[in-house]
Amino acid sequence: MTPYYSESGIVIYHGDCREVLGHLYEGTGQAHRAFDLLLTDPPYGINAAAKGTIGTSKNANVTEYIASTWDAQTADEPLAFARTLCRHQIIFGGNYYHLPPSSCWLVWDKDNTGDFADCELAWTNLKKAVRKLTYRWNGMLQQPGRPKEKRQHPTQKPEPVMVWALGHAPQDVRTVLDPFMGSGTTLVAAKRLGKTATGIELNEAYCEIAAKRLSQGALNLEMPA
Repeated sequence: MTPYYSESGIVIYHGDCREVLGHLYEGTGQAHRAFDLLLTDPPYGINAAAKGTIGTSKNANVTEYIASTWDAQTADEPLAFARTLCRHQIIFGGNYYHLPPSSCWLVWDKDNTGDFADCELAWTNLKKAVRKLTYRWNGMLQQPGRPKEKRQHPTQKPEPVMVWALGHAPQDVRTVLDPFMGSGTTLVAAKRLGKTATGIELNEAYCEIAAKRLSQGALNLEMPA
């Protein structure tokens, strides 16, 4: 299977992650623990992508996205398969899935207002205590003192949040998988931290966005505490 993008150990595949992962690993004898870490943000089943916009026009311009149905339901089967490929696992939105008990949830406090959730939760299988990060991501209001990021996906995470999450994985993690790549923030974080990573995305437009972000290079980024 030909990658959509491949450079310096960062690879993007365009397609359904079930088909891509099946093609790459099923029947090859390499499927079990093919990656060190699963770091992903799968569909929550809350129709976040159906409207195609985020926010209102009262105080700022509405942000336009690609209207789609990918978040109409959770991705239980492909996520379960992806988990078999990875020794360590960090799954944003894990509270929407049937996952084992965990001692370590990563809690992202978005310093938010209005109708949006105050926090987002990432389930992990890491053997450590719950960890929390406060990082503002409230419409046009972003974390003070940080470069403002362009939001190109309705469920996009800030780069420092994904760097923070990846930083909680064991130090020997070298290879990262994100089968629900979106606009590529997991891969950007992996590149910043010197990891190799594979991302898979169903929508080609987001593959192109991710490829452009990755081609811009990765400067040193101080991780939030």
